[in-house]
Amino acid sequence: MTIHLGQIAPDFEQDSTHGRIRFHDWLGSHWAVLFSHPKNFTPVCTTELGEVARLRPEWDKRNVKPIGLSVDPVEAHRKWEEDIHDTQGVALDFPMIADPDARVSRLYDMIHPESDPAVTVRSVFVIDPSKKVRLILTYPPSTGRNFPEILRAIDSLQLTDTRSIATPVNWLPGEPVVISPKLSQEEANRQFPQGYKTLKPYLRIVDLHQ
Repeated sequence: MTIHLGQIAPDFEQDSTHGRIRFHDWLGSHWAVLFSHPKNFTPVCTTELGEVARLRPEWDKRNVKPIGLSVDPVEAHRKWEEDIHDTQGVALDFPMIADPDARVSRLYDMIHPESDPAVTVRSVFVIDPSKKVRLILTYPPSTGRNFPEILRAIDSLQLTDTRSIATPVNWLPGEPVVISPKLSQEEANRQFPQGYKTLKPYLRIVDLHQ
């Protein structure tokens, strides 16, 4: 199954380190970051899981629930949690899905067609409260995920969901944004009475904090 942006994230029921999880029910009215690992006891993923736990205040601030996945069983996840605590100095406070039958991995197209079928690729899915997939990232085994970028992308999604705007290259929260070209000048003037800079008719920059 191929996952596309904007589609409803596939639902599933699976065991995890936090008990049996039915994904859509667990998500509730939150955003989610679902991220996969090729297998347990791998070095890069060990550092990533520790970082996700350290970022708990950032997830909470954005109404985001992180959830991990590996093809190993729950018992192996619990042993891995001990290693993560020993090496990263944090305890995992989010669920790790056990996917030994690769059912969820197949649902989310996480198995690389030219790799060991028991090994998932290192995927990230950002899912909104309406259960829609909003962002998909896939990393190679040798490159650790950049969680500040994932947080930045969530900030952009949450901001642009509420206004007729988009965020430009390298945007960070608090910086100017671009006005949707779908807005007429009259509508732009109404929505942004603080004024904006027109570089081209389709490229209008506005500071939301003025």
